[in-house]
Amino acid sequence: MSIVYTIIERAFGKTAIVLLTALLPLLSYSQQEKKYVVEGNKNYKDKKFPEAEKNFKAGLNKNKNSYSSSFNLGDAYYKQEKYEEAAEQFQLLTHRASSKDTLAKAYHNLGNSLLRLKKYQESVDAYKNALRNNPNDEETRYNLAMAQQYLKQQQQQQQKNKDKDKDQKDDKKDKDNKKDQDKKDKDKKDQEQKDKEQKDRENKDKKDQKKPEENKNNISKEDAQRLLDALQNDEKNLQNKVKKGQRGMKVQIEKDW
Repeated sequence: MSIVYTIIERAFGKTAIVLLTALLPLLSYSQQEKKYVVEGNKNYKDKKFPEAEKNFKAGLNKNKNSYSSSFNLGDAYYKQEKYEEAAEQFQLLTHRASSKDTLAKAYHNLGNSLLRLKKYQESVDAYKNALRNNPNDEETRYNLAMAQQYLKQQQQQQQKNKDKDKDQKDDKKDKDNKKDQDKKDKDKKDQEQKDKEQKDRENKDKKDQKKPEENKNNISKEDAQRLLDALQNDEKNLQNKVKKGQRGMKVQIEKDW
């Protein structure tokens, strides 16, 4: 290494040596990050996705700004069905892409992750952004159409559920109203029955109070006839006694003095 320094110093001067010394650690980290990416890609190809994830994360530890390590880590997440992590990873990459092509790929994979999460509207938006950056990508166009179909079905189901909930609420409201009305009708009927019973009791009391008077003043025709006959017999007997008394009476004659 000292021979290399000597050659560089003779060719470019001491300033170049200082720059080289500063760049060597970066070059070393870059080589190590590349090594992890290569190993991770090999794991990914062999479908050893957890191992690939570890290697891509190790690459990011060496170079946190590595676009390839970040992108491939998102793919490793996706293959392990870690769709939330994958979507988050690709969402970050949409702000770091250096070209339309890489931006289109990031949006495409973001759309795929969101589609798996059944976030169909967000997935449609991601695919549209991918096509804005790469209008000729037929795979993205196909996925967009599929996401739009799923979105339509989701909206129809949501509307159906909404209508069902409304019907259930209306049915419950109708039942509650009917229940309240039935209670009111029952209360009214019970009150009417109580009022009738009270009125019947009052009428009975009035009738019972009048009954002795009615018995006293209102006698039957037969009883009246018998009473009349008795009175006539008493009158006849009385007259007979008077006559008999008159016949036995002595009349005093006034003397002629």
